[in-house]
Amino acid sequence: MSLSIRNQLPGTVTSVTAGEAMSTVKVRLQGGQDITAAITTDAVKALVKSTEVSLATGPVEGISIRNQLAGTVTDVATGGAMGSVKVSVEGGELTAAITKDAVEALGLTSGSSVVALIKSTEVSLATA
Repeated sequence: MSLSIRNQLPGTVTSVTAGEAMSTVKVRLQGGQDITAAITTDAVKALVKSTEVSLATGPVEGISIRNQLAGTVTDVATGGAMGSVKVSVEGGELTAAITKDAVEALGLTSGSSVVALIKSTEVSLATA
């Protein structure tokens, strides 16, 4: 990425503290020092492709997937082979692209309680 900003310090995000309008992001610089950035809360986004969201009707144990977000189905649309399921979770909304057979087998309808499962390797971060 090409920027006109000359002070560019490589580092690793160590924490994000979200507030109502602003959030702070702590970054550990390569030299070991910490730097804090204040950004709008809207700029803190996690991106997940809908094809990478699986759904379960309850918490799943004995699985390596660490991101298990409880939510409520708000909309279900199915076609010939696939379904699109919108899920309201605390702090946002997810869409899961799953097979029509899975929608039917799980009995998913608006108002159903579900757990969205997302592998950590499938979560991307973006800034506004």
